[in-house]
Amino acid sequence: MRELPTARKDGSPTVVAIGGGHGLATTLRAVKTYTDRVTAVVSVADDGGSSGRLRRFLNIIPPGDLRKCLVALAEQDSLLASAFEYRFSDVELAGHALGNLVLAGLFDCAEDPVAALDEACRMLGVHGRVLPATLENVSLKAESEAGRVAGQVAVMGAGRIRSVSLVPADPEAPQAVIEAIDAADQIILGPGSLFTSVLAAIAVPDVRSHVASSAAQKIYVCNLHPQIPETEGFDAGRHLAALADHGVVVEIAVCDSSAMPIGATEVPIVDVPLARPSGLAHDPLRLARVLCDLIR
Repeated sequence: MRELPTARKDGSPTVVAIGGGHGLATTLRAVKTYTDRVTAVVSVADDGGSSGRLRRFLNIIPPGDLRKCLVALAEQDSLLASAFEYRFSDVELAGHALGNLVLAGLFDCAEDPVAALDEACRMLGVHGRVLPATLENVSLKAESEAGRVAGQVAVMGAGRIRSVSLVPADPEAPQAVIEAIDAADQIILGPGSLFTSVLAAIAVPDVRSHVASSAAQKIYVCNLHPQIPETEGFDAGRHLAALADHGVVVEIAVCDSSAMPIGATEVPIVDVPLARPSGLAHDPLRLARVLCDLIR
C-alpha cells in the first residue's frame, strides 16, 4: 500500500479547488489527504446528460459536477457515496444518477442551494464544502475560429476556441465562495476540460476577480492529454496562456510531460509523473504529494 502524504495536524492549509467534472474530483481526492479545510468551487454551466435534463425540467443548477465533488470528499468506503453514483436504467429514470436526484430534492426542500449542499456534505461525512460558482442559470458561450458557439455541450465539440464567457455575462458568486477564496492559502485550478470546466468557473466575474487579487499560492494542474477537439494541439504553455487571457495568472503549474508537452511559458513547471497505470487519468496520491510539497 502506498504511503499517503503527511497530513498537517496543526496549521493545516486552507485550500480552494476550482473547476468541474472528473478533473476537479481528482484534485479533491488529492487535497483531502493533507487537509480537511477544503472548498470546491464548481462550474454550473453543464447542459448535457442527466444534469441538463434536471436543469431544464426543474429549473435548478445542474447537479452532476457537484455530485462528483461530494463523492470525492465523502468518507472512505461510504455506501451512501457509492449509491450517489448509481445510475438508473429503467425507462422513467434512465441515465439519472441517484445523487443528482437527491440533490434536486434537497435544492427544492432547502430553497437555498448552498444550504442544500451543506446538508449533502453532512449526510456524506464530508470535511469541507462543495459550492457552485454561481446560483444563476448560466450558459457557456465560446468564440472560435468557426464563429460563436453556445451551450457547454456544443462548446466541448468546438475546436480552436479563442475565449469563453457566460450568458448572462455578470452572474454573482455566492458569498460563501467569495469568503472561501479570500481565506485560501492555496488555490488549485484543474485538471479538467480547460474551456468547459476550469474557465467556465473562472468566467464568473466574482470568482475571477477574487482569485486574481488573492495572495494565496495559485497552482494549475495541467491535463495529461489534449482534449479533442477542445484543446487539440495544446501544450502546457497554451493552457497557461488561455488562463492568463481570461484574467488569471498562476505562479506554478504541475505537468506530466510524458504525455503533455510543456511548450513555451514563463510560469515555473513542476514536471513529475502523475498518471495512473492506465495513463488516462491523474493518480490522486501522486498529485497529493506534489501539491502538499508545494505548500509554502
